[in-house]
This record gives sequence, structure tokens and C-alpha cells, in this order.
Amino acid sequence: MNKVILMGRLTRDPEVRYSAGENSMAIARYTLAVDRRFKRDGEATADFISCVAFGRQAEFAERYFRQGIRIVVSGRIQTGSYTNRDGNKVYTTDVVVEEQEFAESKSVSDSHVGQAASMGAPAPTPSMASADGFMNIPDGIDEELPFS
Repeated sequence: MNKVILMGRLTRDPEVRYSAGENSMAIARYTLAVDRRFKRDGEATADFISCVAFGRQAEFAERYFRQGIRIVVSGRIQTGSYTNRDGNKVYTTDVVVEEQEFAESKSVSDSHVGQAASMGAPAPTPSMASADGFMNIPDGIDEELPFS
């Protein structure tokens, strides 16, 4: 069985590209900073895990995920390799995302997104927020959401 569950913060906005061809598909890549449970010399440490999402999951990431927010992903680990321009073999390890969701309320997330915005990352618009801290879903996009 190959199953992984991670919770961490996005190190930057997802990078989204679309495949070529008649039935193009969104492909989102992002990196999660996942805190380690134990501190080294009293300092917190983190692992930086590369994630890739396809299709609707990628479109959702493109639309709603921003640097600094905490999310939970589940999926599978996939390894691969390629030869770079210099002729060296490069090995890769990615988490292929099957499910992803927000891991904190919008108000908590806003404080981190605000910090990210001060470093140049765009912040979500205030019209997306509601009084209870959850994001309002615009009318007419029900079929685009990755969940029911």
C-alpha cells in the first residue's frame, strides 16, 4: 500500500501548467513545509515535500491556495528520474495528490497570508470571506468543485 497524509504550509503559490492537446489538463505543483515532530537543538525543523495535483484538484489549488496557508493532502508517493541538460541523472520524489483541503480557519490563515502578501504573494479577496471564517463559494461553480 502506498498512502501518505501530510499537513503543512505552502512555501509559495502553486505553479500551474496545462498539458498540450485537445483534452488539456491542469497540473499544479507546490511544496509543503511539514514541521518535524521533534526539534533539533531547540529549533523547529521542517521537511519540504514536493506535491503534484492533476485535473480538478490542480484547478482548485490554482484558484484557492496561496503561499503560507496550511493544508492537508493525502495521496501516494511516486519516484522517477530523468537526465538533465548536463547529462546527469536526477532522481525525483513527489506526492501525487488525491485529496487536499484547508487545515485551518480563514482568520488564522489570513494572518499567515498577510505575512506572505508582504513578501509579494497576492492575498485572497475579502469578498471570499464570511463571518464564520469559511470561504463563500460563488454561485454557478458547483460542477467545478472537487467535492460534493
